[in-house]
Amino acid sequence: MKPIKRISIIGSGNVAASVSKAIVNKGFTLVQVVGRKIVNVQALLAKLNSEQLIEAVTDFNRLNKEVDCFIVCVNDDAIVSVLKDFPFKDKLVVHTSGSVGLSVFSGFEKYGVFYPLQTFSKENPIAFDEVPLCIEGNSKEVVDELIELGKTLSNKVVELNSQQREVLHLAAVFACNFSNYMYQVADELTTKNKIDFSILLSLINETANKIKKQSPKEAQTGPAKRNDQQTIDKHLAMLEDNPNKELYQLITKLIQQ
Repeated sequence: MKPIKRISIIGSGNVAASVSKAIVNKGFTLVQVVGRKIVNVQALLAKLNSEQLIEAVTDFNRLNKEVDCFIVCVNDDAIVSVLKDFPFKDKLVVHTSGSVGLSVFSGFEKYGVFYPLQTFSKENPIAFDEVPLCIEGNSKEVVDELIELGKTLSNKVVELNSQQREVLHLAAVFACNFSNYMYQVADELTTKNKIDFSILLSLINETANKIKKQSPKEAQTGPAKRNDQQTIDKHLAMLEDNPNKELYQLITKLIQQ
């Protein structure tokens, strides 16, 4: 098994920025960062604070083939078009999506998935060694190579097949994206009534901390759990003209069931 040492990143968004930083910080050689807009790639490279000579590339014709692994960090809908135009079918290529399977690698010899389970933003740096990495490959050799790479970057690396990863991604949407929308609703309600949203942060933090020791079902509290109908009716009256009234009713019903 040949260890992965030289890596190129395709993409310049949030995931690409975090993966690139982790790669550089752990001493790997980041050969190129590839993106559609040179200004975005240059902005990413500027934040790496690296002494390496990392090339910014916008054209696949300028890809350096002397790379051990290409990591495709683009949104799900763009993966197919990126791989369609990719010139090196004999090199190890992986994507970072939670919901895209291995079938997109038609015609490739070595391929896999390197999925970091985290919500990324350029404004909020992440301790990458705490990010779970989910690995899949088209052969044992690829899996072993990716696991070795992953263990250098993260303290938690797991091998999952495509079906498991897709279920995990769905679970992550509920746990992260949907819960964040609830924060948005809470922010709108408090702000509209001249209440500082930050007063809710202690409650939010404790809710997250509780499920480290209890199952989410065991940790559930609130008027729906208690079947406190008077409070529920009062809340629904307050939401009479709010588009989230139906959401409140649905979630209340599901908790009660």
